[in-house]
Amino acid sequence: MKTIRIHLCVLLFFAVSYFFPLFAGATDDQNSPLPEPLSMTEAIHIAVEQNPEIKAAQFQVDAVKSNSVKAQSGFYPQLYFAQSFKRTTNPMWAFGTKLNQGVITQADFNPVSLNDPDPINNFASNFLLSWSIYEGGRTKIGWEQAKQNLSIASLTLERTRQKVIARTAAAYVGLVLAQKNIMVTKQALETSNANLNMIRSRYKSGFVVKSDLLRAMVHIADLEQQQLLAESRFKINEAMLSASMGSGEANPLNPVTPLTIGAEINGTIDTWIDTALSKRPEMENLRLEEEIAKKEVDKSRAGHYPDVNLVGNYEINSEDFSDSADNYTLGAVVRVNIFSGNRISEETKAAKSMLGRVHEMQKSIELGIKVQAREAFLKAKSARERIRVAKIAVDQAEEGLRIVNNRYNNGLLTIIGLLDAELARQQAHTNYFKALHDYKVARIELALASGTIDADFQ
Repeated sequence: MKTIRIHLCVLLFFAVSYFFPLFAGATDDQNSPLPEPLSMTEAIHIAVEQNPEIKAAQFQVDAVKSNSVKAQSGFYPQLYFAQSFKRTTNPMWAFGTKLNQGVITQADFNPVSLNDPDPINNFASNFLLSWSIYEGGRTKIGWEQAKQNLSIASLTLERTRQKVIARTAAAYVGLVLAQKNIMVTKQALETSNANLNMIRSRYKSGFVVKSDLLRAMVHIADLEQQQLLAESRFKINEAMLSASMGSGEANPLNPVTPLTIGAEINGTIDTWIDTALSKRPEMENLRLEEEIAKKEVDKSRAGHYPDVNLVGNYEINSEDFSDSADNYTLGAVVRVNIFSGNRISEETKAAKSMLGRVHEMQKSIELGIKVQAREAFLKAKSARERIRVAKIAVDQAEEGLRIVNNRYNNGLLTIIGLLDAELARQQAHTNYFKALHDYKVARIELALASGTIDADFQ
C-alpha cells in the first residue's frame, strides 16, 4: 500500500510539473494587458517616419541632389594626375625619351646609337588640365535641368508622403470599423442568448414548440460564426495598418480614435477641383518637366556651336628617379562639328517629341485630377447623407425589436418575427458604422485628390 502511495505521489508530481506551465500560460494570455492606445494621428506620424516608400523617395531626392552638384562640376577646370612607365628600343621614342629626361649628350647623335639605341626606361609623372570655356551653353543648361530634377524628386517625395498618410488613415478607419463590427456581433449574441433563455423557459412551460428553440439555437450558431469572421477581419486590418506604419510584423493594435461623423465637407465641387489643380504635386511636376524638355531642345541645338577648351600639361620624366627633367604645355583647342551623320538634328527632333509628350501628359493628368476630385467630393456628400439615414434606421430597429420582443413574450408573434427583428437591429448598427467609415474614407480620398492631406489629418 505504501508503494502505491509513493507511485501516486510521483505521478502527481510529474503531472503538476507538466501541466502547470500550460495553465499558467493560458492565464497569462487571458490577463495579458492591452496594447498601448494608438490614435490615428500617432499612426500617421509613425508611418511618415518609418514607411519604406517614403524612405525610398528620400533616398531618390538625395541621389538627385548629388546629380545637381555633379552638373556644376562642368563649370570648373578638371585636373588629373597620371603616372606611367615605359621601356623602349624604338629609335624615335628612345631619342625623344632622353630629350624629355634632359640627358642627351654628343654621343647620342652617333648614327649607330640613333638607329639602334639601347633599351631605355622612363617614369613619367603628368599633371593634366582641361577647362571648358565655351560649349554652346550645354553645361549651364544641364545644371539648370539638374536643379529642376531635384525639385521634381522633392515633389515626388511629398506626393508619396501624402499617399502613405492617406493609406494609413484609411487602414486605421478600417481597423476601427472592424472593431465596431465585433462589438455589434457581440451585442447581438448577448441579445440572442437572453432571448434563448426566455424561449427555453417558455418551451419547458409548454408555451412554444421545440422548433422555436431550435431556430433560436441555429441563429446563435450563425452569430458565433459571424463573430469569428469579424475577429479575423480585425486581425487582417491590424496587419494592413502595421504594414502601412512600416512594421514587418502584424503587432496587436489598440485604436482609440472614435469613429465619429466628423466635419462636413465645405465648398463647392468647382472649388475642390481648383484646389486640386493648384495643390497637387503632379501639376508642378509636369510644369518642371516641360521646362526640362524645352531646355533639352536648346541643349541639343548647342551641338552645332564650337567647343573652346583650355588644356595644359606638366610632365616630369626620369629613368630611375635619381635625376629628372620637367616640361609643360599650355594651349587652347577649338572644335567645330562639321558633320555628325544627322546625330545632332535627330537629337533635336527627339527633344521636341519629348516636349510634345509632356504637353499631352499635362492634359491627361489634369483631366485625371479633375475626375478624382469630382468623384471624391460626390462620394463624401453621399456618404454624409447615408449617415443620417442609417442613424434613423438604428433608432427604428431598436424600437422595432423592443415591440416584437414584447409581442413574442405575450404569444402574439412567432419566432421568425423575433429573429427578423434581431437581424434588422444588427444590420442597422452595422450599416450605421459602415456609413461613418465610408464618409471618413471619402474625406481621406478628397484630401488626397486635392493635395491637401497632411500628417495632422483628422
